[in-house]
Amino acid sequence: MYAGVASGFVSADQQRLAHMRVDYGEPDDLDVDALAGGWFPLAQQWLADAVATDLPEPNAIVLGTVDEAGRPATRTVLCKGLDADGVVFYTNYDSDKGRALAVNPYASVTFPWIASARQLTVRGSVVKVDAETTETYWRTRPRGSQLGAWASEQSRAVGSREDLVAKLAEVTATFDGVEVPVPPNWGGFRVEPETVEFWQGRTSRMHNRIRLTVASGVIERLQP
Repeated sequence: MYAGVASGFVSADQQRLAHMRVDYGEPDDLDVDALAGGWFPLAQQWLADAVATDLPEPNAIVLGTVDEAGRPATRTVLCKGLDADGVVFYTNYDSDKGRALAVNPYASVTFPWIASARQLTVRGSVVKVDAETTETYWRTRPRGSQLGAWASEQSRAVGSREDLVAKLAEVTATFDGVEVPVPPNWGGFRVEPETVEFWQGRTSRMHNRIRLTVASGVIERLQP
């Protein structure tokens, strides 16, 4: 009897999920001519639109990597640089993502502007940014974030929350009264675009997908 009740709850949840959908639509359809000047002007405009409409975390990106065993992983990080050369984010180089990129230096990043029914996906090879660029960005970070980067052995197991807090206290004492330097194993990655895809949600799931292949300059409309 209990199993039957549980099954009923699962079925109801599945029903709710099956019926969850939004019928997207915007006044103007995205078309291939929007990328005539390259991918970056439109990407810059879409990011500006996301900021202007107060979307939460407009610079959040879903980063996809593949490890040495060929297993993919995704996580959300923050874009801290967007220009014609690509998308930049910062991390501990010994983290899971850092180790994956060391063996497979290729990634996909997506800006999921869900509330605006837009997505921007950049795929390409990944390189470390130079130390000067990392240093410049590091100086913009709040001191607490700088200390946190020193305290965390990112992606490693830790015994408890208390252990993590204790490590932060230790690091805070170490750098008391002095400028916090960039950790030696910390810095930026740049995803250099090979393909860039703009997605715009439309009615009846007839979405607009426009992809630019950077090397060739070929712009294509993809079926949704």
